[in-house]
Amino acid sequence: MDLFALTRTLVDIESITGNEEQVGLFLLDYLGALASRHGGRVERLEVEPRRFNVLATFGEKPLVTLSTHFDTVPPFFPSREDEEFIWGRAACDTKGIIAAMIKAAEALLEAGENRGLGLLFVVGEERNSAGAFVAARNPRGSRYLINGEPTENKLALGSKGALRYEILARGKMAHSAYPHLGDSAIDKLLDALAALRAIELPVDEVLGPSTLNIGTLAGGRAPNVIADEAKAEVFIRLVGDSAATRAAVERACAGRAEARVVLEIPAVRLGSLPGFATDVMAYTTDIPAFGTSWGQPFLIGPGSIHVAHTLEERVPKRQLREAVELYKDLVRSLWNRESNAAF
Repeated sequence: MDLFALTRTLVDIESITGNEEQVGLFLLDYLGALASRHGGRVERLEVEPRRFNVLATFGEKPLVTLSTHFDTVPPFFPSREDEEFIWGRAACDTKGIIAAMIKAAEALLEAGENRGLGLLFVVGEERNSAGAFVAARNPRGSRYLINGEPTENKLALGSKGALRYEILARGKMAHSAYPHLGDSAIDKLLDALAALRAIELPVDEVLGPSTLNIGTLAGGRAPNVIADEAKAEVFIRLVGDSAATRAAVERACAGRAEARVVLEIPAVRLGSLPGFATDVMAYTTDIPAFGTSWGQPFLIGPGSIHVAHTLEERVPKRQLREAVELYKDLVRSLWNRESNAAF
């Protein structure tokens, strides 16, 4: 299967977070055939029932590991292509990246280049990094992790972290004709959210500004009932230590609502190498969940994050081809770095 056909095949297998099994089975079969040709090994790393990571290793241990996730956001829509792009859910985030990584590994192995290589594909990145956390507890001796996300084929110097909250307000129900007999949870929540929007968030000289998004709102019983409960979900992109931001959130909600931390992922600074273009990414990845258990992290992949998670998701064919060569060059560079460090 060529690069574009492999990308489209992966896109056409629906794998919204929690339903990754069929893509996982496909990867097990595909990488199993590759391993049988080149003396490798393929493992199924269980995460939850019917959810698992897929790991292929070549050589004594994978000094360099190419990795990304194979779950997607909803809604699913199948692939199509024109002269310039492959379209479809996860075309750039990240099934085109999976295809490019596999094709880079195939090319290296078929050329007899193998100083320790891994391919690690994980579940759950779009929700809670469940697969990456499991992988972090099961290292295989990798010294470098090349993580794939859409960076337009530039090495990321860093990526923002994440701080996700549930903001919960409680009140007392009453007939809306007699509001003085009730206590509106929605009014409390709106006041808390107004205060949250007024927080002065930090700015980092490399990662840029921290940002806040009110993602969901829910609450109330009916238009003629004073609301006794209301909830919002808030997502903050971190650019440094979270302590000051967390304290500001607590102050904004005090006396109005409860601020529950659902998820926190730190911002990260990443490696660069001579000869590779660089940029900074505003989004969060699996890299913090991996920690250092799979080695020093690098972040690079084809496609633009600006079309990921949209109905216009696509990846340029030119960037897919470039990515295969970039992954090969990056693996070789890191193999050489490791060899030089041994002397």
